[in-house]
Amino acid sequence: MPTSASLIVERNIAVPMRDGITLYADVFRPAGDGPFPTLLQRTPYDKAASGGSPFVLRAATAGYAVVIQDVRGRFESEGEFYTFINERPDGYDTLEWLVGQAWCDGNIGMFGGSYVGLTQWQAAMSGHPALKAIVPYVTATNYHDGWTYQGGAFELQFNMSWTMLLILNTALRANGQDINAPIVQEILSGNDNLIEEFLRLPHAGHPLFAEFAKYYDDWVSHPSYDEFWANLDISKRHADLQVASLNIGGWFDIFLQGTIDNFTGMRTNATVGEHQRLLIGPWNHGGIRSGNPIGAVDFGMRSTGALIDADGQHLRWFDRWLRGVENGVEGDAPVRLWVMGVNEWRDEQEWPLARTDWQDWYLHSAGRANSLHGDGALSRVTPGNEPSDAFVYNPRNPVPTAGGGLCCNSVYALGGAYDQRAVEEREDVLVYSTPPLTEPVEVTGPVKVVLYATTTAADTDFTAKLVDACPCGCVQNLTDGIMRARFRKSMTEESLITPGEVVEYEIDLWSTSNVFLPGHQIRVEISSSNFPRFDRNPNTGELPGRSEEMVSALQNVLHSAEHPSRIVLPVIPAR
Repeated sequence: MPTSASLIVERNIAVPMRDGITLYADVFRPAGDGPFPTLLQRTPYDKAASGGSPFVLRAATAGYAVVIQDVRGRFESEGEFYTFINERPDGYDTLEWLVGQAWCDGNIGMFGGSYVGLTQWQAAMSGHPALKAIVPYVTATNYHDGWTYQGGAFELQFNMSWTMLLILNTALRANGQDINAPIVQEILSGNDNLIEEFLRLPHAGHPLFAEFAKYYDDWVSHPSYDEFWANLDISKRHADLQVASLNIGGWFDIFLQGTIDNFTGMRTNATVGEHQRLLIGPWNHGGIRSGNPIGAVDFGMRSTGALIDADGQHLRWFDRWLRGVENGVEGDAPVRLWVMGVNEWRDEQEWPLARTDWQDWYLHSAGRANSLHGDGALSRVTPGNEPSDAFVYNPRNPVPTAGGGLCCNSVYALGGAYDQRAVEEREDVLVYSTPPLTEPVEVTGPVKVVLYATTTAADTDFTAKLVDACPCGCVQNLTDGIMRARFRKSMTEESLITPGEVVEYEIDLWSTSNVFLPGHQIRVEISSSNFPRFDRNPNTGELPGRSEEMVSALQNVLHSAEHPSRIVLPVIPAR
């Protein structure tokens, strides 16, 4: 393939948008006449920081023109930053500008993660024909359930920490880059004291966000899936998209399900369905770049982005779809997964796996499953006439978050695998475990909990977590989920519950891949809070984002022949 020993670097190149706003980009391209296939990254995180990455230099040296652009309202680019809505038209206009450059050969790819993955999908939704291939990692498909909310609960830790991080640049722009300006110092204090920010009630009306992040109150004001979210939903457009996508995610990433849904949606519905790939490692949101440990667990060097040469896989993808290099990409397995427990990579042909044995594992107890020291059990045996388990959910004393799919503050929101024993000491956490296994059990695929419960509240939450309890006593979280009662029937229409009525909840725990080894126990935790990952349901029936009052609720979890609460596990038979 073409390589270049010297590069041309151009800074702050003006790129006009259709409404008169100018965005600015840095260009890294091989010396010479070209034209070159071109890679574009549109970022809210400062093009100056992204431009120095090893991948940019590697790609430019390999013969690509690489363009890094600040999105609207961020760093050097003009305009006001408002999440999501400008990325489709601005993406189209940037692609149109690129094809007009003498050094661009008209074959364009995009790359990057998180919001930078979002800008790729929105550009693809613009329909510009020059965009041929993308490599989005750790990003979403539905910006309601999967970015801002999950199971109807507001993703407080992410929403708050990410917004607090972004408004620093917005405030600096508004104050002449004066780091000592009082409002800038206030924002810095907010970032340093996020625990206080998480506890703030109500969520709406935050004074800093009202000035510098108007989108935050709009998120709070749209708790249900309505047109505000539907117009941006990638899943509604998969059938129309004509891009080859290499989707990269992590088992402990906050956007794991979006990564999977973009792959499966494109694979099933797009005319270019054969040109879709899925790669999932044991990573948290930044894990493919940062390496081990992921939270508190070291998954080994073979799991790291460096060892699998993630940047090289990017280039191989672009070589095939932008340069037409016959490099064997079509022959690769559509899915490549890191299987935890045995800690190995494995190729698969589809998702979920065709050989999956969907198994019901039922909750059991004699009525005292509270905490690690209770009598909760988990088995394949259907329950008989068993008493329910009860606990008090007090939103003033919520169950603390301990790892999982988190972002975006390394102090207050570091995602990954952590020991859950401190959580399991609480009386408001129900714990159900199998006996120590005599044979390995592989769980790979989507996981859900079907829960029958009553509450004294008009609205409340129920949470579920799948964990691997090892013989040494450590308890590693694998995946979890939440369901806000008012959204139990639909994310589009809210309906409160009748206190005391038995209600069925389906809690989506997203997906995982783990082998529970002999001697280990499969364990499920049930509670009503996971804070500050999710906001606290006040139990009053008011919209959580607007409420300043909180009351406790008595929760009863039923497991009987009539109400068989269970976890549905995607068990992979041994070969």
